Amino acid sequence: MEGVNLIESFSEFKDIKNIDRATLMSIIEDVFRSMLIKRFGSDKNFDIIVNPDKGDIEIWKNRQIVDDEFAEDSFDYDVNKHISLTDAHKIEPDFEIGEDVSELVKLEDFGRRAVLAVRQNLVQKILELEKSEIYNKYKDKVGDIINAEVYQVWKKEIMLLDDEGNELILPKTEQIPSDFFKKGDSVKAVVFKVEMKGGSPSIVVSRTSPTFLERLFELEVPEIFDGLITIKKIVREPGERAKVAVESYDDRIDPVGACVGMKGSRIHGIVRELKNENIDVINYTANSNLLIQRSLSPAKVTSIKLDEETKRADVFLRPDQISLAIGKGGFNIKLAGKLTGYEIDVYRDTETELDNEDVDLDEFSDEIEADIIEELKAIGCDTAKSVLELSDDELKRRTRLDDEAIADIRKVLESEFD
Repeated sequence: MEGVNLIESFSEFKDIKNIDRATLMSIIEDVFRSMLIKRFGSDKNFDIIVNPDKGDIEIWKNRQIVDDEFAEDSFDYDVNKHISLTDAHKIEPDFEIGEDVSELVKLEDFGRRAVLAVRQNLVQKILELEKSEIYNKYKDKVGDIINAEVYQVWKKEIMLLDDEGNELILPKTEQIPSDFFKKGDSVKAVVFKVEMKGGSPSIVVSRTSPTFLERLFELEVPEIFDGLITIKKIVREPGERAKVAVESYDDRIDPVGACVGMKGSRIHGIVRELKNENIDVINYTANSNLLIQRSLSPAKVTSIKLDEETKRADVFLRPDQISLAIGKGGFNIKLAGKLTGYEIDVYRDTETELDNEDVDLDEFSDEIEADIIEELKAIGCDTAKSVLELSDDELKRRTRLDDEAIADIRKVLESEFD
């Protein structure tokens, strides 16, 4: 009966997917050889035949037939190696001296305790090996995308099962804020961290890692997968915004256009997977000044002052561009800083602001006579700056104004901008 229980315990593991057939057979043989050594002191003259398909095991004891006198009187006689002719005839009457005898060893003969110990040892070794195989399998998959099914949802994490039923953990911290999953849902994530805890593999997956976004680009953009376009750097604020710097080694390929696709066909799938996360694809350059300008897109930068020692960048923009540069929640400027490696400060470009301000000539009707304003308009000067841009000689040549009138007009207009 104990032998039957042992065979059943072996049968439980013969279909394990994470352990290959040869390794499983080797483990089973090692366990039984340990049992033989404890019982007989040696396992050298024993053959162990493992049949994984049927889930059974046979142990054969091999001995050489010697005459009865040698068996009784010789110091070289070894019960594990030799068998007397008389004992051999009990097995088969036709045996002769010098022949080899193979005798089936019954598991019941080892006793109940020995069988239970072997069964426990077998179960433990196979479970340990299975855990080790799962760990090694996923250790090599760190950074790869996997698809898994939600098995259980908890407050701080979600348990997923892969195709082979292995448990994966998706912590709340590695979920996009707008993620919502229920049991049975399919989840796409990247293998983030694999480690052994208490003898069991702990496999953590992530949807917030920049590597996840990088792998999604590889799936959607063949040029990236083939190596024609390289992703230089990715920075993310999961669920809000991401910036991806790309570079092409082929001048004929526009890296940004290839990543976005015709009418956004390629990037739309990535955006949907990331719960409508805004993705800015930027053409990488080694020119820090230009890279900062591109990274602050969609804002248009007027000028930049860089301090290479402190890695600070003072960026000047027109007033209407400042909010674009900062972005909703400050994410745009924050990610631009991470992407470029500079701490970016934005400033209102007052010079440009003044340059862009102008005043219609009709606004000066209280200080300049109406006929003079009409004469200036007749030569195409409708605003104060358009008049100030002309020299005194040009005004005299094109109008009937004298030097004194021109000086008075210039004084009034210039005072508006002082």
